[in-house]
Amino acid sequence: MGEMQELTTFWFVTIAAVKVVAVFTVLMVVVAYMTLAERRVSAFIQDRLGPNRVGPFGLLQPIADGIKNIIKEETMPAQAIRPFFLLAPVLAILPATILFAVIPFGSPLPTPWGLVEMIVADVSIGFLYILAIGSIGVYGVAMGGWASGSKYSLLGGLRGSAQMISYEVALALSLVPLILLAGDVRAPEIVSMQQTFSAGPPTYASWFLFPLLVGSFFFFISGLAETNRLPFDLPEAEAELITGYHTEYSAMKFSMFMIGEFAHVITVAALVTVFFLGGWDIPFWTGDNIRVLSDGTVIGEPTWWKTVLTLAAFSVKTGLVVVLFVWIRWTLPRFRYDQLMDLGWKFMLEAVTVYILVIALVILAIEGLGIPRGGWYAFVLFVVNLGLAGVLLFALDKGTVIRGAARPATGPDAGPASAASSTSVGAVDSAATDDVEE
Repeated sequence: MGEMQELTTFWFVTIAAVKVVAVFTVLMVVVAYMTLAERRVSAFIQDRLGPNRVGPFGLLQPIADGIKNIIKEETMPAQAIRPFFLLAPVLAILPATILFAVIPFGSPLPTPWGLVEMIVADVSIGFLYILAIGSIGVYGVAMGGWASGSKYSLLGGLRGSAQMISYEVALALSLVPLILLAGDVRAPEIVSMQQTFSAGPPTYASWFLFPLLVGSFFFFISGLAETNRLPFDLPEAEAELITGYHTEYSAMKFSMFMIGEFAHVITVAALVTVFFLGGWDIPFWTGDNIRVLSDGTVIGEPTWWKTVLTLAAFSVKTGLVVVLFVWIRWTLPRFRYDQLMDLGWKFMLEAVTVYILVIALVILAIEGLGIPRGGWYAFVLFVVNLGLAGVLLFALDKGTVIRGAARPATGPDAGPASAASSTSVGAVDSAATDDVEE
């Protein structure tokens, strides 16, 4: 018995190590080629060709960029605080990589040594781990800006820390309705809840995108702000702060900040997929409905080819969300800083709090009526979310939250009416317009 237990422990540690190495390697490769994908997508949007000369179709461009960054000369500013200056890029890349440890990316794989779940660490605290580790990223931004010894970097670090802390609140609150609906914080359990099972515990037979439509919108916007990308790239703001908190970085230290940013984008896209797009669930097919209960009982028939198919489904969904991130970056101008903070504290925080209360009351009413989990349960919530989305988009935000700056009226005839009439109610102003007005 002792020898069998030792053998089981050996294979458990071996398989865990293989999964860690495989996930980290694949994530780094995907990050490298995401830079190429973003440059090609941006070129398509701007009617250009993009990278196409290094290798066939430019496929070797990320490798050439990596070699260039490795052999470039490292610089150390004279005013920099060396230990923290070197530590900041590590703290920027670390959270996004270790967050993938709790993301399930495929159905369980049967092996001669037992059933292997396609997740590095199925922790019981689930999304609480995600919120805790995700908040560490603010330290890399703030530390890099402060330790650089530059006023531009310091301003970028202060902006970044304020922005990430502000939108972490809305990010966490947007997941509360998900927990109310799923009743569990484990990521594999949340994926299983979005599938249809002919046997076993009841599920909702619907991706949570539909019964929690408004919640998914809040989560996506908060995640977009957490990645510091357009239209939320105020910590970098090339027109104002050069490149913000990483102005003084070069070579691989600068690349580590970029790797951390792209890895964060992929991680947020994967979380959107797991929480709201069914994870690795393949739509309109029940053959992939495989569930491992807490006592080890397996529902469904796991096979290697189902693992491959579900892994492909998860990759496609995550890729589409990443493309949406890229699309938003290259089509929307940047917010002003006051608009950014107003959106986080004066609109999203209040809106998501009201949303939690409404969803909690609706779930209580549905369960009070005796409607079981399933399609009708999700349909009622979907109708409620459609109504809330209409109120959110067409009734509340009419230029009162995200509004342009008022141009001061001048001249002898200037008065309150003139000043009010000069106020822009556009959604955003470009950085160039801000510079001209200032």
